[in-house]
Amino acid sequence: MGARPAAEPAGQAGVLGAQRAVSEETHRIVQIELDEHTVVRRSADVEHERAVAIYDLIEANYFKPNLEGDGPYVLTLSVQENRLVFDIVDEKGKALGEVALGLVAFRRIVKDYFTVCESYFEAIKTAPPSRIEALDMGRRGLHNEGSELLRAQLKDKIELDFDTARRLFTLLCVLHIRG
Repeated sequence: MGARPAAEPAGQAGVLGAQRAVSEETHRIVQIELDEHTVVRRSADVEHERAVAIYDLIEANYFKPNLEGDGPYVLTLSVQENRLVFDIVDEKGKALGEVALGLVAFRRIVKDYFTVCESYFEAIKTAPPSRIEALDMGRRGLHNEGSELLRAQLKDKIELDFDTARRLFTLLCVLHIRG
């Protein structure tokens, strides 16, 4: 007979589960506001896209800034000197700090993403399924690339899981939409 693994001490699984639940509850965004002075309002369609991006991000996320204090977090996003600034406070309103993300690194990927998205939405109308599928794969690939770039740019400032980075990249893209 082989050696059996040591049993966890009584209650250990419960403690680990409780720690995980606390982490999921404290390391998350519960509200996002846009600074009306620096984030330009656009058409009703663009505003709808922003609202959807914010809703999706709040609905499911893992967000752990490298700042003193715990969440859940409320973010105010502003654009200052070609940087996206995260003003982070806790749920009770205590200021925890700011994190700035340079937007220059995202220019090419956002532009490419929009180009592929436009082609994709045009293709849906008339193109064969193989063309639509290829464009969709390209669109998802660029979205993933943008998400990884976002995680890399925030690496020492904010810990994000991949899905949160994808949702945040979506919001970053929506903030770039003209119209």
